[in-house]
Amino acid sequence: MKKAIFLDRDGVINQDSPHYIRSINDVIFIPGSIAALAQLTQAGYQIGVATNQSGIARNYYTQQTLHKIHDYICQQVHAAGGEIQAIEFCPHGPDEGCQCRKPKPGLLQALAKRLPCLLSETPFLGDKISDIQAALAAGAIPIFIGKENSDLDLIRQREYPKVPRFDSLAQWVSLKLGSTPLMHSH
Repeated sequence: MKKAIFLDRDGVINQDSPHYIRSINDVIFIPGSIAALAQLTQAGYQIGVATNQSGIARNYYTQQTLHKIHDYICQQVHAAGGEIQAIEFCPHGPDEGCQCRKPKPGLLQALAKRLPCLLSETPFLGDKISDIQAALAAGAIPIFIGKENSDLDLIRQREYPKVPRFDSLAQWVSLKLGSTPLMHSH
């Protein structure tokens, strides 16, 4: 089995928005995230993305639009020398009772089937408490990405004070791979 890294999309790869990412024009990459994904790929990691997309259930955008957004993100990562092997998304609203919406483990379990790996050895990087809960529910390694925010305060107050925190995907990758973060690809 190959090594894998799973990550959330909004708030880890690209900036999150309270108005939802509704088109390619709304995708603003977090500085260093694309180069970090390229570094992980070149270090031999399979990359999987697990993202809640309740905007579909809310009729803010269609699954077809979501696929266009994901194609665009994958193209940008590929152009930098990286590869996202799989993306799993939950199209349901918070009250639909599905098994895929984080904090449930369904998306991570689906990724682990598509990219055969041991969840117990696979980090899952996310910027929300639901990401930490999904990682723990799936038996993956939770990593919190993000600067000071309300979810970070919740994590500190709750039973998750031991979850490591990093300011960005780029910072985590540079420490994991022991390299200086590249802000620009060549």
